[in-house]
Amino acid sequence: MRTLTLGARRTSYEVKTYFRQGDSVFFTFLFPLVMLTIFSVAFSESSFGIDDDGNDVSAATFYLPAMLAAGLLLSGLQNMAIDIAMEKSDGTLKRFGGTPLPVVSYFIGKIGQVLVTGILQAALLIAVAGIVFRVPLPTEPERWATFAWVFLLGVITSAVLGIGLSGLPRSGKSATAVIIPITLVLQFISGVYLPFSNLPEWLQNVANMFPLKWMAQGMRNVFLPDSFEVMEINESWNLAGIVIALAAWLVVGLVLARLTFRWIRKDG
Repeated sequence: MRTLTLGARRTSYEVKTYFRQGDSVFFTFLFPLVMLTIFSVAFSESSFGIDDDGNDVSAATFYLPAMLAAGLLLSGLQNMAIDIAMEKSDGTLKRFGGTPLPVVSYFIGKIGQVLVTGILQAALLIAVAGIVFRVPLPTEPERWATFAWVFLLGVITSAVLGIGLSGLPRSGKSATAVIIPITLVLQFISGVYLPFSNLPEWLQNVANMFPLKWMAQGMRNVFLPDSFEVMEINESWNLAGIVIALAAWLVVGLVLARLTFRWIRKDG
């Protein structure tokens, strides 16, 4: 109970600290909303397909699931990896190592912060898409149930992978230069900025090996018409494959975190 209590307090502190950092708020929290707005306005006259009722699918409708998936990656992997790398570099983790704070409470606080900010980000994206851009939102309970488990599994997997990758930058100063290109490349090959079905088959196969593609596919299942299912690999949403892929990457993230996380840098 003490560990959980300290973790809850850390979550509250981490959320407050997160929203006090303007650059983090823009490049992780608001960035998907900015990109959704740009795409929706730039391609407002374009049709991205036909829905089940024969109506044109707008750019906002097409890009909403992609931006939701990108938000999970940015809030989880990118934000977590950079944040922990900087805390290692400036000595924050070293000071934590000399306190009674359990490492589990520290991780609860970090993952709790990603979960809270991820929920707020997703709610903001869906609200703006529905109210401003008139995106038709799902009415079936099963679609929202799918959204819930894809979101939860995706955000936890991204956060744990972020913890594992936090040991990759050699210093806090190089963290953004190391982590951001990784997340940017994943977004381009995973169907976030470009329609996944338009990518070369070999590039689709490469993207299949990474979690963002599966998170985006799950979100497309929730927010796009059923007619778009034929554009997926094997012409199927493959929800079971999404569970397996994200669960596998969660295990990979846990192993990486166990091997790389230290209160004190080896060269510190």
